Amino acid sequence: MRDLRRNRLALSTVVTTLIILVVSVLLAGVVSYFAINVTSTRVQEESVHITKQHVWHDGDETSQAAFLMINTGGRDLVIDKISVRGQESAWGNVYYNVTDESISGDLEYNATMSDLGEITIDQTAFVFYNATNDITVQSGYSIIVYITSPDSISVNDIGLTVGMTIHTSQAMYYKECNVQATG
Repeated sequence: MRDLRRNRLALSTVVTTLIILVVSVLLAGVVSYFAINVTSTRVQEESVHITKQHVWHDGDETSQAAFLMINTGGRDLVIDKISVRGQESAWGNVYYNVTDESISGDLEYNATMSDLGEITIDQTAFVFYNATNDITVQSGYSIIVYITSPDSISVNDIGLTVGMTIHTSQAMYYKECNVQATG
């Protein structure tokens, strides 16, 4: 029988086994960490609720669209583009107010929409800003958006259903509503 204390290979076999064991445990840990990281970052996805959408026409030549968008997701969102009936609205025609207040009242037609213009909803005055670029909405906040003179809405569309599409950095949200006559 061989004496293991005098065998030079005996110590190297133990060390080699330990090295292989440590490397495999570290590799399993790195893979687990990566899987948890990928899963946890995907949990906080963009989630919104769009309500109170309207499209109005005054019967003459002026039209307007409006909607309320609530960011219910775990991350902030960026509104890239707004389309009414498939036609992109120019930022110069978009007015918005980002708020953390609850809004239960309906949105009304406003013929005098302008930069820094005020609209009162539920006895709360909201100041509207003219959009010049993409609009950001923090998680948990709401945004009220008015679009003056959306393309392709005419007096002949009153009573018809049109679609509004809100494009964000991660998704597109589509809502339909009937074109209403004002007054």
